[in-house]
Amino acid sequence: MERFFNTAGPNKPQMSYTLDPLKRIDLEEILTLISQERYFVLHAPRQTGKTSCLLALRDYLNAQGNYLAVYANVEAGQAARNNIESVVRTCCGAIGQALRLVLKDDSPLELRKQVNDADPNEMLTNYLRFLSEHYEKPLVLFIDEIDALVGDGLVSVLRQIRAGYTDRPKSFPQSIVLCGVRDVRDYRIVLSNQDIVTGGSAFNIKAESLRLGNFTKKDIHELYMQHTNETGQRFDEGCFPLIWEATEGQPWLVNALAREVTWSMRENRDRTVTITPEMMYRAQENLIYRRDTHIDILIDKLGEPRVKRVIEPILANNEEADDSIVPNDDVIYVRDMGLIKVEKSKPRRIANGIYREIIPRELTWTTQDALPQQPQWYQNADGSINMEKLLTDFQQFFRENSDAWINKFDYKEAGPQLLLQAFLQRIVNGGGYIDREYGLGRRRTDLLIRKPLTEGYGGPVQRIVLELKIRKYSLERTIEEGLAQTFGYMDSVGSVDEGHLIVFDRSPEKTWEERIWHKPYDYQGHPIMVWGM
Repeated sequence: MERFFNTAGPNKPQMSYTLDPLKRIDLEEILTLISQERYFVLHAPRQTGKTSCLLALRDYLNAQGNYLAVYANVEAGQAARNNIESVVRTCCGAIGQALRLVLKDDSPLELRKQVNDADPNEMLTNYLRFLSEHYEKPLVLFIDEIDALVGDGLVSVLRQIRAGYTDRPKSFPQSIVLCGVRDVRDYRIVLSNQDIVTGGSAFNIKAESLRLGNFTKKDIHELYMQHTNETGQRFDEGCFPLIWEATEGQPWLVNALAREVTWSMRENRDRTVTITPEMMYRAQENLIYRRDTHIDILIDKLGEPRVKRVIEPILANNEEADDSIVPNDDVIYVRDMGLIKVEKSKPRRIANGIYREIIPRELTWTTQDALPQQPQWYQNADGSINMEKLLTDFQQFFRENSDAWINKFDYKEAGPQLLLQAFLQRIVNGGGYIDREYGLGRRRTDLLIRKPLTEGYGGPVQRIVLELKIRKYSLERTIEEGLAQTFGYMDSVGSVDEGHLIVFDRSPEKTWEERIWHKPYDYQGHPIMVWGM
């Protein structure tokens, strides 16, 4: 049976293309922490392979024979929320059933009966103590989805683990690994009485916090080559820079792109077809339009105030939104979800190309549907986009409707940029692509429109560069800086048909007659049209 690229649940190597999970973690460091009887955290964004790594580590430890390792998922306790007894019983049940699968006997369930009548705030502590004392080998426990628990239930679980810590390893697990999206120190737990408890105070025995990273470029190539080696289907080498730009190694995205282009795009099930960069572009668009669960979860987070505080300045290129304005806890929260990249000495940015596409589209989804546009009106006879006609029409639309439309956005600070992107997206939908670059410190938003002029692959493609800037200082300085940036982006893209610089002037004292204009410029021998909005 042909294996496949997995996008749902832990990997099964016999069924899906798989990178060795134990090579994705620092095995030596983890084994050292376990041998030193440490309790620690392994965290990473959703669908990055945490569960596959934990299961592989469980099997590795049990095969070595020095420990009794068990993996338990406690997500089912989320529904009980502040009901401590229900949450703790769910956790005990998950641990007992998981250990039963490892041992292949019912002794964990028999021990579980001994704590049925215990105080809920002592039940988990007692159960882990009974298990540790009953079995000869030291117990190593991996608790997955710990941060799915909330409120009083989560605090009770953390405190009950802490309560038995000093009795390890004879009367409590030798090592416990908490696994979730966030580091336990970053939990802000709201109790039923509205008091707030931090994870660090409820679980102050954590020795380390390890973060599972994304795939490297080498990992992506190795994973895709498994498909090539087993089916004979080749990937053009030009695909791999594109895959990296689109995903930056986010494991679900890497697998989802490959599954889309090798299976969901039915014509490519013919394994003699070579996968080309244009096919990868189409696969990316298909993923964005389909809004799979992974993408829906991220979209849902955009409505959270703490996410908005971090994302909005990036979309608006607001350099003034530093850490004195955006709380560091919010930045860490959004980073741990995988939405942004935080790199030393670099401005915060959206984590990868696909998320850069998804976020503005989602924030303007209803706007796109409501915009009164017919794309055919902006097309030339050869199918290319007439940008002068399009942007002239947008200027008039912006003049008449911008205040009303921008007020509909949750992300008002980035409203002008989002409104133009919604307008453009409506034009290219189904027949082109928009690549976006934006982030703190860039002082502009880079857009590249790519419009294939023929059906199928390999035909001519129209490429149009747009630079979006908010005027922060004099118009002359803004244009001078913008022309250099527009030319720089045109040069980096290569083979560009035309370049446009759009300057949004939000000065309330200026009339629309002063704001709305366009003028051709020549920059180092290259024509660039500048538009005032």
